[in-house]
Amino acid sequence: MKRLFRQIDNAPLVIFRIFLGFLLACETFGAILTGWVKSNLVDPKFTFSHIGMEWLQPLPGNGMYWYFATMGVLGLLVMIGYKYRWTLGLFTILWAGAYFMQKTSYNNHYYLLLLVCLIMLFLPANRYASIDARLNPSVKKLTMPVWCSWVMILQVSIVYFYASLAKFYPGWLDGTFTRDLLHNSVTDPSLNSIMSQKWFYLFIAYAGITFDLLVVPFLLFRKTRTIALIASVIFHIFNAVTLQIGIFPFFALSFVVFFYPPEKIRKLFLRKKPPVTESNPDYQEGKSILLYFFIPYFILQLLLPLRHYFIKGDVLWTEEGHRLSWRMMLRARNGYTDFRIIDKKTGGRLFYNFKEKITHKQQNGMETRPDMIWQMAQHIREDFAKQGKDVAVYAETQVSINGGPYKSLINPDADLASADWGYFFHSDWVLLYDEKGNILK
Repeated sequence: MKRLFRQIDNAPLVIFRIFLGFLLACETFGAILTGWVKSNLVDPKFTFSHIGMEWLQPLPGNGMYWYFATMGVLGLLVMIGYKYRWTLGLFTILWAGAYFMQKTSYNNHYYLLLLVCLIMLFLPANRYASIDARLNPSVKKLTMPVWCSWVMILQVSIVYFYASLAKFYPGWLDGTFTRDLLHNSVTDPSLNSIMSQKWFYLFIAYAGITFDLLVVPFLLFRKTRTIALIASVIFHIFNAVTLQIGIFPFFALSFVVFFYPPEKIRKLFLRKKPPVTESNPDYQEGKSILLYFFIPYFILQLLLPLRHYFIKGDVLWTEEGHRLSWRMMLRARNGYTDFRIIDKKTGGRLFYNFKEKITHKQQNGMETRPDMIWQMAQHIREDFAKQGKDVAVYAETQVSINGGPYKSLINPDADLASADWGYFFHSDWVLLYDEKGNILK
């Protein structure tokens, strides 16, 4: 325990703050410039927010452009270390709002950004190379407790470990998913001819497992650290080029600063920063934060990705327990959904064109995911309730995973308008199948 409070050079944390602020600005300004904000938050008449957050809807008109522009400015202020905790705190709140506001475009790095911003709020990242330290000399310090590095290392370790664990399923191990992913992501015919070769997509599949499983242990040991760094650069740049997943590859690479000796990071990035000559070994800085925030936080982070093992059914099919579990780039879901609406009073069937209510992108996401299908049914019920009609809503679905056979995802006899969503358990209206393809009762 005493070693966790040893004072070390804070260069890694300072540089990470600068990287983080820059990437936050790139992510948020980029969301405006690429049309992401328009397609996900401006064009839709309503969003598929995280369940329980239905009240959280986009600002009207051009409000979401200003919302993201504000986050971009806050990211730049974090980068230069101005009013660090206030600017990062406000960014974290706004980013959490944007994250919980919609899940049509769900990426794990959105979640990771939220977690890292939350962690960084408790770390003294503005002690050097910041406006705060320039304006208030009492803020300026050359050191930090060693636990500041270890909480970042532990967070990224959890991400990589569970990402590797999730890949141990047939669709990944036989290369089916990586083959289809590369085929759909790469448009260059010459590259496609190589990437469609069995040896190549199998190599990518097993390289992905190996990298996720070993990169952190290799970075922790001095003799393998450079190998791990080179592998990380190749892996993440390949993903950036072929998969076009925004800032995530560069964000993941930025964690490397915590694995190298702080003095090396100082000499490489902050040459004018004085070296650390001495520190008080008995000074237990941040002990309360470590004990009462970070220990419960990491217990939760270790448990959340395990919850799908305690939910009935295969998470690959049901999606129950999929989110917040680092199940990244694992499967392709295809299918369609139609709704049958019955007036409970007359027993007659009612017409409802749900495709007019949502964008094409929302439809593609909704038609194969149980939680979004349920939310659409709830929205249909609410629309008819405004007309004074009490309706039952049934879903007719056909879904395929990784190009497999199409099967019914939702029990067609279950009234989703009156069904409950199981936050921590299996929803019975999501159909389950045995190994022979028979519906489990």
